[in-house]
Amino acid sequence: METRTETRPPVIRTERLSLRPFMAEDEDAMVDMLTDPRVSATYMLPDFRSREEAAALFARLTALSGQPGHFIYGFYLRDRLIGFLNDVSFTADTAEVGYVVAPAWQNHGYATEALRACIGVLFSLGFDRVAAGYFAGNEASRRVMEKCGLRPAGYSELIDYRGREMECVYCEICREKP
Repeated sequence: METRTETRPPVIRTERLSLRPFMAEDEDAMVDMLTDPRVSATYMLPDFRSREEAAALFARLTALSGQPGHFIYGFYLRDRLIGFLNDVSFTADTAEVGYVVAPAWQNHGYATEALRACIGVLFSLGFDRVAAGYFAGNEASRRVMEKCGLRPAGYSELIDYRGREMECVYCEICREKP
C-alpha cells in the first residue's frame, strides 16, 4: 500500500536552505547536534553515553530518511547540515513533526523556514493537519510554530524526560479547505 510520504520530493528548497535525506558525510555534524546538551534540553533524545551511541542513531535516521513511510530531512545551508526535521507520528489526517537547529545556527529563522516548507509539502501530500509539540518554557520553539501558523491545539501532556516531569504543549495548523 502506498503511503503519502512515498510521493514526497527528494529535496525541498527554500530561499536559503535545501532539505534532503542525510548522507554519510553528515555524521560528525549530526552527532555534534545529538550530543549537545542545549539540544537535548529541548528535544527528546536518548541520554547518549558515547559519541558512538549517537552515531548509531544517526545511522538509523540516515537509513530512514530516504525510506517510504517516513518524513525525515536534514536542513542544509550551502551543503552544511545545520538541523533536521523528523516525523513523530502519522494518523489518517495528521502528521506530527519535531525539529532541531544546531545551537550555532539558531535565531536566524532557519527553523521557521524549514518547518514552513515541510508544512506545505505535508499538506500537498494530503495531510489535513500538521502538529508539533514544545516543552513549556521553550519560547523559541513556540515562536517558530507561531510564525508558521501553528496555534495551540488545546492540550498538553506531562512527559518524564531524563528524570524530570516536563509539560509538552501541542500546536497545530489545519490545511485550508478549498
